[in-house]
Amino acid sequence: MLGMPLHPTYPVRTDRLQLRPLTEADLSDLLSYHSSPEVHKYLPMAPMDSETVLGRVKDGPWSATTLEREGDAIVLGVVLTSTQQLIGEVMLRWLSERDRCGEVGYVIHPDHGGRGYATEAARAILHLAFDDLDLHRVIARIAALNSGSIQLAERLGMRKEAHLVESGWRGDGWSDEVDFAILKSEWITANAG
Repeated sequence: MLGMPLHPTYPVRTDRLQLRPLTEADLSDLLSYHSSPEVHKYLPMAPMDSETVLGRVKDGPWSATTLEREGDAIVLGVVLTSTQQLIGEVMLRWLSERDRCGEVGYVIHPDHGGRGYATEAARAILHLAFDDLDLHRVIARIAALNSGSIQLAERLGMRKEAHLVESGWRGDGWSDEVDFAILKSEWITANAG
């Protein structure tokens, strides 16, 4: 039985980060990376202007704070505890009630890359997925050329399960996708002790 619905207590805290719902006050920080073609090179969406970002935060797909039913997703801002600066976001989507499957995603501002923030935030999201939501399996869908995200999935203990050739259009051409997954039993073993 799923631990649904999922109503996390915010902020979700890690050693260096706080994960919390995005707000309109985050517009400037969100635009600092979501307007960048370089950041969106591997994302399934085009770079965004302020109107698009504001719409997503105000009453769009980034406004949800709970998971109530299959298909729901929460997108949480990744905030540095030391400075209270928003540096990215992580996503948890509930894909299937019957199969107890979810999906994770993550975006970190390039200025903050290489410091382990994405790994730390994604671990917190996997904790919500497995320990609070009681999912059986969580996947990550990654553009095949995105070596940084592939390495992150591997650090999380996820295994590569598929390579989909020319599976999606990304702005200037067809892109391959690699799919990673981790089971709850693997998560528990990897995080025991």
